[in-house]
Amino acid sequence: MENKMEVAIFGGGCFWCTEAVFEDLKGVSAVMPGYAGGNMEKPTYEDVCSGKTGHAEVIRIEYDPSQIAYTDLLTVFFATHNPTTPNQQGADVGTQYRSAVFYTTEAQKKEAEAFIAKLNEDSGPKAVTEVVPLTNFYEAEEYHRKYYQNNSSAPYCQVVINPKLEKVREKFNQLLKESEAR
Repeated sequence: MENKMEVAIFGGGCFWCTEAVFEDLKGVSAVMPGYAGGNMEKPTYEDVCSGKTGHAEVIRIEYDPSQIAYTDLLTVFFATHNPTTPNQQGADVGTQYRSAVFYTTEAQKKEAEAFIAKLNEDSGPKAVTEVVPLTNFYEAEEYHRKYYQNNSSAPYCQVVINPKLEKVREKFNQLLKESEAR
């Protein structure tokens, strides 16, 4: 009997980073960068970067819940971006870089809200992550897909993405696919 795949959609800044982070997790069968949460059909990267469409850069994760729990995906998501900065991740600034969970089920909504509430129990800056229903998802242009895999020696990948991947390998080794675990 084949396991039913589920979908998670997260916006945590530049989708080049978030795509690379989730590709190596066991139970994840596909990661697609794209745009969600906006008011324009079929936006382009340039449209989204204008800040006028309302879209966030996101990733669509297809995963097998029998191999990785949604809570595990949330844990990695919140550990690999800064959920306390509105409309910004590092040097990337704009509404397209906001922290967001686009839920596809009521169970995802409840889990995400409970996760954020637990994060916000700690003193210090509070998570400003949006938890909103998925109303649309548009795949990013081909040149954005598998960006890290195709450009790992590029300065952005070396300076921004590599530290995130090292953090995942260090903190979440048990969640990595066998070939990626070290």
